[in-house]
Amino acid sequence: MSNMSTPDEGQLTKAIESQTAKIPSGVYLSAALLSMGISLTLKFMGRRNSALFVGQWAAPFLIMGLYNKIVKTEGSD
Repeated sequence: MSNMSTPDEGQLTKAIESQTAKIPSGVYLSAALLSMGISLTLKFMGRRNSALFVGQWAAPFLIMGLYNKIVKTEGSD
């Protein structure tokens, strides 16, 4: 069995994670909810394509929030 060591994170990754860890997780949830609200408003205004575009932002915001939470609890190394 070979000795599998965990690769070190790059300096850029560490710098990004140290900055994003300062952002409260609620910001990402709020951004997701806001994008859904804006999407609904655009839908009611008859701007279907714009509503779909903005509505798709919710999932990435939630994924970024999840990543942020994992980095905060588990650390980057």
